[in-house]
Amino acid sequence: MNQSKTDIAYEILKEVKSGLPFEDIWMLIKDELDLDEEEAQELISPFYTDLSFDARFITLGENIWDLRESNSFDKVHIDMNDIYVSSDNDIIELEDGIVSKEDTEEVLFEEEVEPSVVKEK
Repeated sequence: MNQSKTDIAYEILKEVKSGLPFEDIWMLIKDELDLDEEEAQELISPFYTDLSFDARFITLGENIWDLRESNSFDKVHIDMNDIYVSSDNDIIELEDGIVSKEDTEEVLFEEEVEPSVVKEK
């Protein structure tokens, strides 16, 4: 039977019982399918996309992937309130404090910023 790459990844993660870096998962799939370098280069990007959209998998950060079924909800849940700014408050949180949206726009749009140039050594 011809398994999909995501099915092979599922079996790998089921067997190791822990998360693995994407690179390790890909190397194991590449070996399992006996792909040459050219084939591997063509297939790695679509595989990453497939892995991202397949609900059986989750990323644990730092490009470590695991099976959703192997992780508790609390470990993988992202509170969207921690990510998005409330439009009701028009507040933006910065590292050194909280400023209003209007203050930030003034700073961002009053000054013209020159692009930096990297000098070769």
